[in-house]
Amino acid sequence: MITSKTILSAALLALALAGCTQTTSAPAAPPPGVIPGVTPNTFRMPLGTGCAGEIAQFRAVMKNDVDTGNVGDAVYTRAMADTDRADSACSAGRDGEARTSLASTKSRYGYR
Repeated sequence: MITSKTILSAALLALALAGCTQTTSAPAAPPPGVIPGVTPNTFRMPLGTGCAGEIAQFRAVMKNDVDTGNVGDAVYTRAMADTDRADSACSAGRDGEARTSLASTKSRYGYR
């Protein structure tokens, strides 16, 4: 015997299952030879000293992280804009300000 309670239960189940459809597309496949999340063996940390060296190294790490999918494009863009401020201070000879700005940027995005 079909009751109104059975019909209601079936309707609620159908409604709940309707919400299970996937509406997002699958992530793009990585280029051939690239393993997502893994730094390639061709990665080299830039050499350099002072604030310019530290900034170049952070940029290289961030670029690697976005390339390997460990950081999203939007985060990378914001981090590089923040790093540009440190780079400007460094170029102007304000080493302490540049290092402080870079340390703040690293901390904001979870780097040391």
